[in-house]
Amino acid sequence: MIIAPSLLAADYTRLAHEVRRVAKAGADWLHVDIMDGHFVPNLTFGPGIVAAVRKVTRLPLDVHLMCSRPEILLEPFARAGASVITVHVELGDRVEPLLWKLRALGTKVGLAVNPPTPITHARRFLPQIDLLLVMTVNPGFGGQSFIHETVPKIQQAAAWRRAEQLDFRLEVDGGITFETVGECARAGADTFVSGTGLFGQRSLRAAVTKLRRLAARSAEAGARPAAPIPLAG
Repeated sequence: MIIAPSLLAADYTRLAHEVRRVAKAGADWLHVDIMDGHFVPNLTFGPGIVAAVRKVTRLPLDVHLMCSRPEILLEPFARAGASVITVHVELGDRVEPLLWKLRALGTKVGLAVNPPTPITHARRFLPQIDLLLVMTVNPGFGGQSFIHETVPKIQQAAAWRRAEQLDFRLEVDGGITFETVGECARAGADTFVSGTGLFGQRSLRAAVTKLRRLAARSAEAGARPAAPIPLAG
């Protein structure tokens, strides 16, 4: 299970401290949301911030581009130190060349799907990617409530992964808390982005440990065959 605290929920006045705190808490990745004010109605970080973060941590940087023109950003973010770069399936005909460009740049390749978008739009790209991100809120702002209707999309993606013997990671982002992580893990998710769900806790280390434990326990329960239903009579 990969736990990836989201920098979006950190204290920006103490950014280096927050990044080091994530590493000390035992997190696996650091998730960085890049919003351009066009694809989503918010504006966040640029390549300079990712480069600064890279200087103070060895954690993999999971960079999620919520941007209308990611083609002009792939190389700057790769140079800045991104480990994984994720673009959106909603970009349509531009998706495939973007994935090939990411592969050529040497980063891991991610593809994201928004809540209103059918998961079938991502299916043909699955052999080309390292990570599928199922958004469990509508992207743009942190602190939103989990959309439970996205869970069947996680289940379907996990089923395709098993049937086609693929090895991409299945990530969820949005409203991931102690209360919702189990539902996602049972559905097949193995990588969990959490912003306020982690940074809002008194102890980040304890929160990361608890979130991972809940995810692992739920995944194990989800993998076990269901108990047979007793027949009446």
